[in-house]
Amino acid sequence: MASFADSYPTITRWIEEQGWIEIGRDEYSSSLVRALDPGGMFWESDSSVDSIDDALQELEKELMGWFRKNKIGKSCNP
Repeated sequence: MASFADSYPTITRWIEEQGWIEIGRDEYSSSLVRALDPGGMFWESDSSVDSIDDALQELEKELMGWFRKNKIGKSCNP
């Protein structure tokens, strides 16, 4: 089985360099996965997404675009 870092390298980079993620629905949010930074909510999965893996794959793509657009960190590539 692949490690989390191998499966989701850009999410791992986000956690190490920019912010954090939250997983799970609660009384405050119907999204399954959320990405936050010190400024607040950056991204959240659609409330219709029921698979954690699907939500994490969506977040991986979103963060790739964010890192490329902002050219933050070591390089533009995760």
